[in-house]
Amino acid sequence: MTKEKNDWENCTVIGRNKEPYHNTLVPYPNKQSVLQIKKKSPFYMDLNGNWKFHWVKKPSDRPIDFYKEDYDVSDWAEIDVPSNWQLRGYGIPIYTNVQYPKSVKKWRIPNIDHNYNPVGSYQKKFEIPNDWKDREIFIHFDGVKSAFYIWINGEIVGYSQGSMNPAEFNITKYIKSGENLLAAEVYRWSDGSYLEDQDMWRFSGIFRGVYLFATPKIHIRDFFAYCDMDEEYKDAILYLRIKVKNYMDKKFEKCEIKTSLLDVTGEPIADEYLSKKVFDLDPNKENIIQLEKKIENPNKWTAETPYLYTLLLILSDSDNNMLEVEYCKFGFRKIEIGENGEFLVNGKSIIFKGVNRHEHDPDDGRAVPLNRIIEDIEIMKQNNINAVRTSHYPNNPIFYDLCDKHGIYVMDENNLESHGARRKLPKGKRKWRESVLDRMIGMVERDKNHPSVVIWSLGNEAGNGKNFKLMKEATLEIDKTRPIHYEGDYAQKTSDFFSTMYSTPQEMEKSGQLKKIRYMFIHSIKPKQYAGKPRILCEYAHCMGNSLGNFQDFMDVFEKYDNCVGGFIWDFIDQGLRKTTEDGTEYWAYGGDFGDKPNDGNFCINGVILPDRKPTPELYEVKKVYQNIKVHPIDLDKGLVKIHNKYNFIPLDFVKLSWEMTENGIKLQDGTIETLNIAPGSELELKIPFKKPKIRANCEYHLLMNFSLKGNSLWADKNHIVAWDQLKLPYQIPEGTYEKIEEMEDLEVEDKENYIIINGNDFRIQFGKESAAIESYLYKKTEFISKPLIPNFWRAPTDNDLGLARFVPLVKIFMRSFFSWKKSCKKRKIRAIETDKLRPQVVRIKVKSKIPNGKSPLETIYTIYGNGDVFIENSFTPKKNMIRFGMQMEIPKEFNKMTWFGKGLHDTMWDRKSSGLVGIHSGFVEDLIHDYVRPQENGNKSDIRWALLSNEDDQGFIISDISGTLLNISAWPYTQEDLDSADHTNELPRRDTITLNVDYKQRGIGGDSVIFTGIHEEYKLKKKRKYSYGFRIRPYEKNMGNITDIAIKKPHTI
Repeated sequence: MTKEKNDWENCTVIGRNKEPYHNTLVPYPNKQSVLQIKKKSPFYMDLNGNWKFHWVKKPSDRPIDFYKEDYDVSDWAEIDVPSNWQLRGYGIPIYTNVQYPKSVKKWRIPNIDHNYNPVGSYQKKFEIPNDWKDREIFIHFDGVKSAFYIWINGEIVGYSQGSMNPAEFNITKYIKSGENLLAAEVYRWSDGSYLEDQDMWRFSGIFRGVYLFATPKIHIRDFFAYCDMDEEYKDAILYLRIKVKNYMDKKFEKCEIKTSLLDVTGEPIADEYLSKKVFDLDPNKENIIQLEKKIENPNKWTAETPYLYTLLLILSDSDNNMLEVEYCKFGFRKIEIGENGEFLVNGKSIIFKGVNRHEHDPDDGRAVPLNRIIEDIEIMKQNNINAVRTSHYPNNPIFYDLCDKHGIYVMDENNLESHGARRKLPKGKRKWRESVLDRMIGMVERDKNHPSVVIWSLGNEAGNGKNFKLMKEATLEIDKTRPIHYEGDYAQKTSDFFSTMYSTPQEMEKSGQLKKIRYMFIHSIKPKQYAGKPRILCEYAHCMGNSLGNFQDFMDVFEKYDNCVGGFIWDFIDQGLRKTTEDGTEYWAYGGDFGDKPNDGNFCINGVILPDRKPTPELYEVKKVYQNIKVHPIDLDKGLVKIHNKYNFIPLDFVKLSWEMTENGIKLQDGTIETLNIAPGSELELKIPFKKPKIRANCEYHLLMNFSLKGNSLWADKNHIVAWDQLKLPYQIPEGTYEKIEEMEDLEVEDKENYIIINGNDFRIQFGKESAAIESYLYKKTEFISKPLIPNFWRAPTDNDLGLARFVPLVKIFMRSFFSWKKSCKKRKIRAIETDKLRPQVVRIKVKSKIPNGKSPLETIYTIYGNGDVFIENSFTPKKNMIRFGMQMEIPKEFNKMTWFGKGLHDTMWDRKSSGLVGIHSGFVEDLIHDYVRPQENGNKSDIRWALLSNEDDQGFIISDISGTLLNISAWPYTQEDLDSADHTNELPRRDTITLNVDYKQRGIGGDSVIFTGIHEEYKLKKKRKYSYGFRIRPYEKNMGNITDIAIKKPHTI
């Protein structure tokens, strides 16, 4: 006799006694309660809060009778619902990307390891209000992972799996007057886990809300509101499909359904009731009522104009007594795909400036609090993000309400990913069919009324097969108003989009030109297969660590080709968890930090914001590249510019233009233009009313234009900058005079056995012969250098530098060229040191060194002048592509303030500096670094003309560019070795010195790909090419005068 399988490892069982899916709804007694009380219906009861809780490691140890009313749970702990029990001290979080956790093995599908399948037993008591008598009572779980049973008052009610969809049960017959006992038994793993192999932390528990609601015996069980528009996208037809159920054993005659549409002021548009219909209901049956009504020129919903009406559905009996009122927010908008593959919203082609977003909180895991959800959407809006992909599962219902309200386009994605076994399941297998269809249908039914949802997605990285075609067909049975997406449809037979992951800008360009595309090395996709489909990147610009290089290149392609409709950055939030060391130091934990095995390390750290929602440098780049206003120069001498409004639906009357002209970063003139009458998609020539300044030698002039909100918005305060552009003014700059060498003090040179000393009037420089470097710079008894200024051709590897080697150490064998730079400068051999006194006031030290990776010797020339200036010039030809070409020293920690003229204020890199504003910036070293979750190269400031390192007395030294190449400078409160060896930020010590890097450049950071470096050719330091740069070190004291004037004085000539 075959033993019957457990429900939680039987893929043909997806639920028992569950109610059919429907849109999120709550019954109200009348219209007034909807409009005045909103979500606090008297027929709604929130069950969130503290529940009794018991946890065991395996099912055989669970308390089998815990659901019985006489079971003693007095010694049980309490747990907050919603929550993930791993973050409340029960078991451990597990992070894996593709590979399944140890209890879920792809060679045992669909079985689960009985020795490690933790079970959480929950109990909650509640009382039903008296006015719920004679009503149907339902319990609703918004999300439980992975599978669970439910009991009421000791009686089994049902079972559910499919953790990201709601589970609802009719508990009317189980309820009694007075106190009731709810019990739930939750399993960490189930056969459904094989379909939930997303790149995320594996949590479990009741992680979304739980509530009761009570309905009349005649109840609006579900409704779908949608619309169509005329050819001018002016007038609309509102369609309603309403399901009304009779829960009684007798026929109910002459029900009436009325609908009303209210504007934002609460006033009905047109007639009080748009439509009504009378009908009869058979016992225990459901009727479907279809209604439609023409609406003249309603306000339209878009992400830019998120206008929401309130749609009321009023159910009455034959005596016109209200039985119940349901409502939803409704937005008029039409989604279409254009003839050339455009994605059209209300007839206009849009670009998705999107992000992928996992539901994640550093303290609560997948049980994201409401304030975090609001914060996420506000951050998106503030940074010009207009779209989100719910990677890779339906989100909390509240998220969609907020997207409707704030204006975010949503690609709503089915909870289906079998990445680690996608060649095996679900494919076209019948035994998985009901499960995958249930997941898709559940999402569509729940979210169908949200105007923000503009695309349905069948899932992610789950292979392909007949089941995907069936999911699409099932979706279209419910909703034909939205297109359907699936990246895994390589044959282009199911998806309405041609979707890929991590294609490069060059590959996207080919798509725009309708050329043959090679995808993932093996898939060849011909133009005829995707012509007429929107070309979309469901994942791109992989933001792991210091990343997001060449991001502007993508936007250039999106704007160039109509069928290239944008994409979704991977991803929005670093999925780090807050952890604390024994001494109380907090850091962000990732895979393996909880003893979880197997794990995929820090591959969950891909966000443009940190786990606590603080920005990364990448976020600033996102905001700049995604901005919807662009300024083009016309005739800058006359102040003429062209302003392009790239919004699709709104004029620029909601922003003001504030401009300022700067000279070497210092403001000379400013002004404000309060009104910009520029229609959506239009351009306007405008004169910025500045006066040409008196042009000074050695200066540069910029025009900055900020576009900021005139008033407060839902997502940002007044004066929030939505876009900016900065243009360099093309003035002819006179050449300045050189400082006269003959007026400087004479220098004394002491040539010792191990070092050379150069003495000036108020400074002393020591040059080490063994180090071939400046080891000391003493200025008026203040030492500037703690450790020698030496060549540095290495950087603490970024995640993109390491690529696949992060997870497959053997790959490092093929990265020998990269790692050979790590110790290249430490292995340098000094070939020659030549000292010459060129003049009484000038000493030159010339050093030639052999570097292991050098095609030519490294030549470094130090020129010391009588005024204390030190010029350092480097030239080198590598025989391998370089990582960095620069110099490094350590300076006393009191010089902990850096002021610079260049790009800032945040970190910028060679291929990620569009968002860097040229100006004078300042900050303390501790604030100028960026703590990536996994420590790596950070803190770089690009295009630096000069930088001042100073102490609290404003004494210090200036480093300035002398070669015209502009510098890259960074300063850290730790050493490069510290940075290179640390796995977490808490492992970075604070040293007694500051590490200062003065570079020509580092190579780019890339970011196109997940496992490859992806640095574009134009951002590489290429082999066999000679590189040269130079900089000056100059002492500075506040009494010397304006730092800018001191810093820009022209180099001396000999």
